[in-house]
Amino acid sequence: MNSRPEISAIVVCFNEEDNIGDCLKSLTWCDEIVVVDSFSTDRTVAICREYTNRVIQRLWGGYRDQKAFAHSQATKDWVFLVDADERVPAELQEEVKDALARFGARCAAFSVSRLVYYLGKWWWRGGWYPDYDIRIFRREGATWGGLEPHERLLVDGRVRKLKHPLHHRSYRDITDHFKRINHFTTLSSKELQSQRKRWRWADSLMRPALRFFYSYFWKWGLLEGFPGFFVAATAAIYVFLKYAKLRELELAVHEPP
Repeated sequence: MNSRPEISAIVVCFNEEDNIGDCLKSLTWCDEIVVVDSFSTDRTVAICREYTNRVIQRLWGGYRDQKAFAHSQATKDWVFLVDADERVPAELQEEVKDALARFGARCAAFSVSRLVYYLGKWWWRGGWYPDYDIRIFRREGATWGGLEPHERLLVDGRVRKLKHPLHHRSYRDITDHFKRINHFTTLSSKELQSQRKRWRWADSLMRPALRFFYSYFWKWGLLEGFPGFFVAATAAIYVFLKYAKLRELELAVHEPP
């Protein structure tokens, strides 16, 4: 087996003192860790400096802009993008090392699934898993696209899927869940407006219902008891709010001075 190429881990964060230590601990096997922090006001930066001397503070410019900047600061041939609320379990660590050694010369990137832990359980059902996304990529040749808050990597070449998932602690609790729904639906509605998308009644009536059906029935969320119902309901609320906020933006244009 060939020796694996070197890899940089990149993490962007803001006020993640509850998560960042476990995240970075799971990345100590990487050849470099680069953290881009948006001037956290808690202990995030101090914790980061326990794991790496590559801690850069930079004003927040949006998800795509901040991750593209972190990408630009990496120095190794390969880059592993990990969010502050994610962990790289031992099985995935070994798979990444093996994949880079065996397939690195023939691939442009690797996509990784995410397994969410929330409400006391791992969410194999309900629509959150496998949620594959490109996370490991050649530093040269990868660019950033997508729209806020759903940035995405663009690579030219073969993308190979890995088997083992990232572990994702997406929400601290239900209060945090609703705060994030409010935040991300605001961003999403503004992106819809920037694309000149128009609100329709079907967006508020049909899309939330379809999203609930997908999570609760199609993806077997009903087998998870009340947590499965809750996750399906909040997924529908997310969709409803995104389009309701788009309608609010449309109506604001016509408000009298």
